[in-house]
Amino acid sequence: MSLNPNSLYILLHVVASVVWVGGMVFAHKCLRPVAADLLEPPQRLTLWVGVFANFFPLVWISVVLLLSTGFTMVYSIWGGMAEAPLHIHIMAGFGILMMLVFMYVFFSPYKKLKAAVLAQQWPAGAEALAKIRQLVGFNILVGLFVLVVASAGRYLI
Repeated sequence: MSLNPNSLYILLHVVASVVWVGGMVFAHKCLRPVAADLLEPPQRLTLWVGVFANFFPLVWISVVLLLSTGFTMVYSIWGGMAEAPLHIHIMAGFGILMMLVFMYVFFSPYKKLKAAVLAQQWPAGAEALAKIRQLVGFNILVGLFVLVVASAGRYLI
């Protein structure tokens, strides 16, 4: 029995998607409300810097895996984007949008959050964290849409 390389690409693609989107859902819908209820700003903001320091490397790995496996499959299955079905274009476009949002979060509000926590400037840290929360909320919605398109798009579109 030989393994089709696309099977490995699909596996890596799905795992990367689940890690990223699942991590955002957990952080935004489970951890955030409890941290907001139980912790004062210095502890809450310090917690989030630590959480993001652990989660963001996983997101970077997911981004690399999603791009590399996704476009490898596009070229190995359809010979390029010109022949790929519409749901693949939608998945790729919205996936890239998610990546751009993540990169903005990483290089702007997360950087500001880390600097604010280091300087113990809690209002500035809270402002940066609020921006991250909004953008993660947006990326959750986009990510869930992408997962629907990826799994059922061929039947819906």
